[in-house]
Amino acid sequence: MASSINFDKIGKLGFGYMRLPKINGELDTEQVNKMADTFLNNGGTYFDVAYVYDGAEVALRETVIKRHPRESFQVASKLPVGMVNAEKPLEYFFNTSLERLGTDYLDFYLLHGINATSNELCEKLGAWDYLAKLKEQGKIRHMGFSFHGPADDLDVILTKHPETEFVQLQINYWDWDNPKVNGRRLYEIAQKHDVPVIIMEPLLGGKLASEDSPIAELMLKANPKVSIASWALRFIAQLDSVFTTLSGMSTFEQLADNIETYADFKPLNQDELLVIDKAVEILKSVPRIQCTSCDYCKGCPVDIPIPGLLNLYNDYLVHKTTTNLDGTYRWMTGGRVKASDCTACGACEAICPQALEIIDVLGKVSALFD
Repeated sequence: MASSINFDKIGKLGFGYMRLPKINGELDTEQVNKMADTFLNNGGTYFDVAYVYDGAEVALRETVIKRHPRESFQVASKLPVGMVNAEKPLEYFFNTSLERLGTDYLDFYLLHGINATSNELCEKLGAWDYLAKLKEQGKIRHMGFSFHGPADDLDVILTKHPETEFVQLQINYWDWDNPKVNGRRLYEIAQKHDVPVIIMEPLLGGKLASEDSPIAELMLKANPKVSIASWALRFIAQLDSVFTTLSGMSTFEQLADNIETYADFKPLNQDELLVIDKAVEILKSVPRIQCTSCDYCKGCPVDIPIPGLLNLYNDYLVHKTTTNLDGTYRWMTGGRVKASDCTACGACEAICPQALEIIDVLGKVSALFD
């Protein structure tokens, strides 16, 4: 299906409203207003929110939709299919998003974070037909989905649903050949189906922008005049099928840096691509906790999600920043249990095939996040 999206209206940099700046837990409205205005004044038009992003839809209403002509920007939100039930059908989530946003239509509407398994639920609930109906009614302009899963799942979904107008994928230079994500293969499948791509996590939640990262010295030496983040954005921006790249900017300084990167955009040359390759090798070489997620330790007496927390600590070891990891920690522990709840009973270490010092690592996780 040929896309009807007017790409000329959409800036190459998209504004993700998931990690907005806050003061004492409340939205820093003054700073977000300044960021949104600057974004729009520099050619940005695409704002990304979701039903499940805490406060994001209301924040977009207050800082953009109420303050700028509706036709001057695009709004994208997402339908959390996994939350649909008899009391809250598909219509509930769409109508709630419209109410929160204070608009009567969405430019882009996505099935949120699906894979082949969750797409079976989409089929069962009639979610695809529902999006098509919303488009016919003019309540949404374009329909697509964001994806989290194996590359083969993406191929299955796009084969089943040629009506897909765009797909949102996690791609960055770290995940490009990472077998857990396989960004290269995801991109190739989207190209195979001739589906335009929106990029999420180009900076891996800020981890590819940290000056504390093991790759910082390499990149600053290669070009001291540009930010570490700019390398990751330039890697993405040179991909032909990408029409916008979402950045979850938390400060005005981050926004200004991203705008500068796109204002003077130059594709990575061969020498710079070699720097990227070296950066990936450096990140791969960082010593990690050799947890294989075999889940032998699932019998933890206090129900600590041990494999998840060990792999979370590995993320910290690789990127040397807790940026975006604290939210993952809260999600993993679910407010029920913390790493500090470990009683050091030793049951996990006694059964671990890798003979890992789990109690010691949980202590380090606790020091970072509790």
